[in-house]
Amino acid sequence: MKLSSKVKFLDIKLKKAFEELKESKDNEKQLYEWLVRAFKDIEANAFCGIQIPKKLIPKDYLQKYNVQNLWKYNLPNAWRLLYSVENGEIIVVSIILEWLKHKEYERKFNY
Repeated sequence: MKLSSKVKFLDIKLKKAFEELKESKDNEKQLYEWLVRAFKDIEANAFCGIQIPKKLIPKDYLQKYNVQNLWKYNLPNAWRLLYSVENGEIIVVSIILEWLKHKEYERKFNY
């Protein structure tokens, strides 16, 4: 199923971190470009990522953010973008939780 959505950041701090990537050095600038592409893909299809089974959702995401679902979008160079999909009255919103390197992702999910 393909469902378009609006991408929103979890909070202002995360949005600011994303905006700061745009003005940064080569590696971080590249991460910015990958995230922009991921956001466009997610806006076109909220379910383009890989759904994380509910039993594997980290407890801190459940407690802090009360997420009901979690999706992973694989970025280049083993980076991962984690987001949740919420359905509003009229619009579907994809909420960006964080992006992290694959090693950090593995630690968070106890792989």
